Amino acid sequence: MAKKVLIVVTNHSEIKDGKQTGIWLSEFAEAYIEFTKKGYEVAVASPLGGKAPVDPGSVDENTAQEILDAEKYLQNTLRLDEISHEGFDAIFLPGGHGTMYDLPDNAKLQELLRDFYEADKIVAAVCHGPAGLVGATLSNGQPLVAGKRVSAFTDREEADTGLSTTLPFLLESKIRDLGAIYVAAPNWTTHHEVDGNLITGQNPQSTLTVTHAVIEKLSS
Repeated sequence: MAKKVLIVVTNHSEIKDGKQTGIWLSEFAEAYIEFTKKGYEVAVASPLGGKAPVDPGSVDENTAQEILDAEKYLQNTLRLDEISHEGFDAIFLPGGHGTMYDLPDNAKLQELLRDFYEADKIVAAVCHGPAGLVGATLSNGQPLVAGKRVSAFTDREEADTGLSTTLPFLLESKIRDLGAIYVAAPNWTTHHEVDGNLITGQNPQSTLTVTHAVIEKLSS
Protein backbone atom coordinates (compact mmCIF):
# COMPACT_ATOMS: atom_id res chain seq x y z
CA MET A 1 0.00 0.00 0.00
CA ALA A 2 1.34 3.40 -0.96
CA LYS A 3 1.69 5.86 1.90
CA LYS A 4 -0.70 8.82 1.77
CA VAL A 5 0.24 12.36 2.78
CA LEU A 6 -2.14 15.29 3.23
CA ILE A 7 -0.59 18.68 2.47
CA VAL A 8 -2.60 21.61 3.86
CA VAL A 9 -2.01 25.05 2.32
CA THR A 10 -3.35 28.55 2.88
CA ASN A 11 -5.97 30.40 0.84
CA HIS A 12 -5.01 33.82 2.22
CA SER A 13 -3.47 36.18 -0.32
CA GLU A 14 -3.02 39.65 1.19
CA ILE A 15 -1.04 41.04 4.13
CA LYS A 16 -2.01 44.68 3.58
CA ASP A 17 -2.95 46.91 0.67
CA GLY A 18 -0.60 46.13 -2.17
CA LYS A 19 1.34 43.47 -0.25
CA GLN A 20 0.41 40.04 -1.54
CA THR A 21 1.15 36.76 0.19
CA GLY A 22 0.14 33.11 0.00
CA ILE A 23 2.15 29.88 -0.04
CA TRP A 24 5.95 29.95 -0.21
CA LEU A 25 6.12 27.88 -3.38
CA SER A 26 9.37 26.00 -2.72
CA GLU A 27 8.08 24.78 0.66
CA PHE A 28 5.07 23.19 -0.99
CA ALA A 29 6.86 22.04 -4.14
CA GLU A 30 9.94 20.47 -2.55
CA ALA A 31 7.76 18.40 -0.24
CA TYR A 32 5.30 17.43 -2.96
CA ILE A 33 8.11 16.38 -5.31
CA GLU A 34 9.96 14.31 -2.69
CA PHE A 35 6.81 12.55 -1.50
CA THR A 36 5.74 11.62 -5.02
CA LYS A 37 9.26 10.44 -5.88
CA LYS A 38 8.83 7.91 -3.06
CA GLY A 39 5.60 6.73 -4.64
CA TYR A 40 3.38 8.30 -1.98
CA GLU A 41 -0.12 9.48 -2.81
CA VAL A 42 -0.43 13.19 -2.03
CA ALA A 43 -3.67 15.11 -1.50
CA VAL A 44 -3.61 18.91 -1.29
CA ALA A 45 -6.27 20.69 0.76
CA SER A 46 -6.99 24.22 1.97
CA PRO A 47 -9.62 25.85 4.19
CA LEU A 48 -11.75 27.00 1.26
CA GLY A 49 -10.67 24.50 -1.40
CA GLY A 50 -10.11 25.57 -5.00
CA LYS A 51 -7.14 27.62 -6.10
CA ALA A 52 -4.50 28.34 -3.46
CA PRO A 53 -2.37 31.48 -3.97
CA VAL A 54 1.41 31.53 -4.28
CA ASP A 55 3.36 34.33 -2.61
CA PRO A 56 4.81 36.31 -5.54
CA GLY A 57 7.97 36.87 -3.48
CA SER A 58 8.67 33.14 -3.52
CA VAL A 59 9.26 33.04 -7.27
CA ASP A 60 11.97 34.74 -9.31
CA GLU A 61 14.18 34.16 -12.35
CA ASN A 62 16.30 31.69 -10.36
CA THR A 63 13.38 29.45 -9.37
CA ALA A 64 13.87 25.96 -10.79
CA GLN A 65 11.39 24.82 -13.42
CA GLU A 66 10.52 21.76 -11.32
CA ILE A 67 9.41 24.09 -8.52
CA LEU A 68 7.41 26.30 -10.89
CA ASP A 69 5.71 23.25 -12.40
CA ALA A 70 4.39 22.19 -9.00
CA GLU A 71 2.09 25.22 -8.91
CA LYS A 72 -0.37 23.24 -11.01
CA TYR A 73 -1.16 21.11 -7.95
CA LEU A 74 -2.47 24.24 -6.21
CA GLN A 75 -5.09 25.05 -8.84
CA ASN A 76 -7.90 22.91 -7.43
CA THR A 77 -7.28 21.97 -3.80
CA LEU A 78 -9.74 19.95 -1.73
CA ARG A 79 -11.79 21.64 1.00
CA LEU A 80 -10.56 20.77 4.48
CA ASP A 81 -14.14 20.05 5.54
CA GLU A 82 -14.19 17.10 3.11
CA ILE A 83 -11.13 15.46 4.69
CA SER A 84 -10.73 12.84 7.41
CA HIS A 85 -7.44 11.68 8.92
CA GLU A 86 -8.41 8.12 8.07
CA GLY A 87 -6.51 6.75 5.11
CA PHE A 88 -3.64 9.21 5.55
CA ASP A 89 -0.28 8.49 7.19
CA ALA A 90 0.97 12.07 7.64
CA ILE A 91 -0.14 15.69 7.48
CA PHE A 92 2.29 18.38 6.26
CA LEU A 93 1.88 22.15 6.54
CA PRO A 94 4.14 24.25 4.29
CA GLY A 95 4.50 27.94 5.03
CA GLY A 96 4.16 31.33 3.48
CA HIS A 97 2.78 34.30 5.41
CA GLY A 98 -0.77 33.42 4.30
CA THR A 99 -0.80 30.61 6.87
CA MET A 100 -0.66 33.19 9.68
CA TYR A 101 -4.17 34.37 8.78
CA ASP A 102 -6.39 31.42 7.92
CA LEU A 103 -4.83 28.36 9.57
CA PRO A 104 -4.52 29.21 13.32
CA ASP A 105 -8.27 29.48 13.97
CA ASN A 106 -9.53 26.87 11.49
CA ALA A 107 -11.60 24.43 13.54
CA LYS A 108 -11.44 21.64 10.95
CA LEU A 109 -7.63 21.86 10.77
CA GLN A 110 -7.45 21.77 14.58
CA GLU A 111 -9.61 18.62 14.56
CA LEU A 112 -7.45 16.99 11.87
CA LEU A 113 -4.20 17.78 13.68
CA ARG A 114 -5.54 16.30 16.91
CA ASP A 115 -6.83 13.21 15.09
CA PHE A 116 -3.56 12.65 13.23
CA TYR A 117 -1.46 13.12 16.35
CA GLU A 118 -3.60 10.99 18.64
CA ALA A 119 -3.71 8.21 16.02
CA ASP A 120 0.12 8.09 16.13
CA LYS A 121 0.39 9.56 12.66
CA ILE A 122 2.98 12.15 11.61
CA VAL A 123 2.30 15.87 12.01
CA ALA A 124 4.86 18.00 10.14
CA ALA A 125 5.19 21.71 9.40
CA VAL A 126 7.86 24.10 8.15
CA CYS A 127 8.60 27.83 8.37
CA HIS A 128 5.22 29.59 8.85
CA GLY A 129 3.39 26.27 8.49
CA PRO A 130 3.53 25.79 12.29
CA ALA A 131 1.05 28.69 12.47
CA GLY A 132 -1.45 25.93 11.81
CA LEU A 133 -0.35 24.19 15.00
CA VAL A 134 -0.94 27.11 17.37
CA GLY A 135 -4.69 26.53 17.70
CA ALA A 136 -4.46 22.75 17.95
CA THR A 137 -5.23 21.09 21.26
CA LEU A 138 -5.23 17.45 22.27
CA SER A 139 -8.23 15.65 23.79
CA ASN A 140 -6.92 16.52 27.27
CA GLY A 141 -7.15 20.22 26.43
CA GLN A 142 -3.38 20.77 26.29
CA PRO A 143 -1.87 22.59 23.29
CA LEU A 144 -0.49 20.03 20.84
CA VAL A 145 2.93 21.70 20.95
CA ALA A 146 3.15 22.03 24.75
CA GLY A 147 6.28 20.41 26.17
CA LYS A 148 7.54 19.39 22.74
CA ARG A 149 10.63 20.52 20.85
CA VAL A 150 9.39 22.72 18.05
CA SER A 151 11.07 24.84 15.39
CA ALA A 152 9.45 27.50 13.21
CA PHE A 153 10.23 30.85 11.61
CA THR A 154 12.07 32.92 14.20
CA ASP A 155 11.13 36.37 15.46
CA ARG A 156 14.55 37.55 14.27
CA GLU A 157 13.92 36.21 10.78
CA GLU A 158 10.53 37.94 10.83
CA ALA A 159 12.28 41.20 11.70
CA ASP A 160 14.39 40.67 8.57
CA THR A 161 11.21 40.47 6.46
CA GLY A 162 10.05 43.86 7.75
CA LEU A 163 6.60 42.43 8.53
CA SER A 164 6.89 41.97 12.31
CA THR A 165 4.48 44.80 13.12
CA THR A 166 1.98 43.89 10.37
CA LEU A 167 1.30 40.23 11.07
CA PRO A 168 -1.44 38.99 13.45
CA PHE A 169 1.24 37.58 15.79
CA LEU A 170 4.88 36.47 15.88
CA LEU A 171 5.14 32.73 15.39
CA GLU A 172 8.14 32.00 17.63
CA SER A 173 6.65 34.04 20.47
CA LYS A 174 3.26 32.35 20.14
CA ILE A 175 4.79 28.86 20.15
CA ARG A 176 6.81 29.70 23.27
CA ASP A 177 3.64 31.05 24.94
CA LEU A 178 1.95 27.70 24.31
CA GLY A 179 4.60 25.92 26.36
CA ALA A 180 6.65 24.42 23.56
CA ILE A 181 10.40 23.96 23.86
CA TYR A 182 11.25 26.28 20.98
CA VAL A 183 14.55 25.46 19.23
CA ALA A 184 16.21 27.43 16.44
CA ALA A 185 19.48 27.78 14.58
CA PRO A 186 21.00 31.07 13.33
CA ASN A 187 18.79 33.00 10.90
CA TRP A 188 18.23 31.46 7.48
CA THR A 189 20.12 28.24 8.23
CA THR A 190 18.68 24.76 7.87
CA HIS A 191 17.18 23.42 11.08
CA HIS A 192 14.48 20.95 12.03
CA GLU A 193 13.27 19.19 15.15
CA VAL A 194 11.84 15.70 15.54
CA ASP A 195 9.90 15.09 18.76
CA GLY A 196 8.14 11.76 18.40
CA ASN A 197 5.70 12.13 15.52
CA LEU A 198 5.92 15.93 15.51
CA ILE A 199 8.40 17.20 12.90
CA THR A 200 8.97 20.92 12.41
CA GLY A 201 11.42 23.12 10.48
CA GLN A 202 12.60 26.68 10.86
CA ASN A 203 12.46 28.34 7.44
CA PRO A 204 12.33 27.72 3.68
CA GLN A 205 15.87 26.31 3.83
CA SER A 206 14.57 23.54 6.12
CA THR A 207 11.84 22.12 3.88
CA LEU A 208 13.86 19.22 2.51
CA THR A 209 15.18 18.15 5.92
CA VAL A 210 11.63 18.11 7.31
CA THR A 211 10.38 16.20 4.27
CA HIS A 212 13.18 13.65 4.52
CA ALA A 213 12.48 13.22 8.25
CA VAL A 214 8.84 12.46 7.40
CA ILE A 215 9.94 9.96 4.75
CA GLU A 216 12.36 8.32 7.17
CA LYS A 217 9.58 7.83 9.74
CA LEU A 218 7.13 6.54 7.16
CA SER A 219 9.76 4.10 5.88
CA SER A 220 10.68 2.67 9.29
